[in-house]
Amino acid sequence: MIIPYKPTFNEENELLSQGFCLIAGVDEAGRGCLAGPVVAAAVIFPHQVNGSWTEQVLDSKLLSAKKREYLLGFIREAAISIGVGCISHDVIDEINILQATKLAMKHAIGQLVPQPDTLLIDFIKLPDVPFPQKCIIHGDGLCFSIACASIIAKVSRDRMMDELDEKYPGYGLCEHKGYCTAGHISNLNRLGPSPIHRRTFEPIKRMYQD
Repeated sequence: MIIPYKPTFNEENELLSQGFCLIAGVDEAGRGCLAGPVVAAAVIFPHQVNGSWTEQVLDSKLLSAKKREYLLGFIREAAISIGVGCISHDVIDEINILQATKLAMKHAIGQLVPQPDTLLIDFIKLPDVPFPQKCIIHGDGLCFSIACASIIAKVSRDRMMDELDEKYPGYGLCEHKGYCTAGHISNLNRLGPSPIHRRTFEPIKRMYQD
């Protein structure tokens, strides 16, 4: 597998050189799914993060589920603070996925103790957040803190989807986690939308119009 990006500490080190101390990486999981919540995570690390595990950190999308679970243990042990925010499917339908993603990120940041003094965010800019922030395109592939936040968010959401699979069997939620796969669409066409499917997302929106 060719890895297009490799997370580094360059962004964190630049902020440390400017006098910032508590730097939070922020990312989300589930934004493009057809079912379930969108989940965001925020994580603050100490100035020095040691261990060979750091070389294995990548954008969560490039890691297997087993490797994400493995790395999460090291991330939790090394972090100063971790926050996770979750916004449900019905709120996503009410305020749209972009606003729901921002709200999940704000909730995740709000859980951090101590609070950060600056933010590194994958792609999205957060209004009304009382901290300096830098939005980085492909941040989950370039910035260590954001990559770790992506792992936390992905593992957290995957576990939620596994639980929802037991509540709403037949859709294969534990396999595709709500993403738009051929199997998911086939099960949707066979069973119709479940209560946790996002009604404003196609093809579910069309199903409710038919």
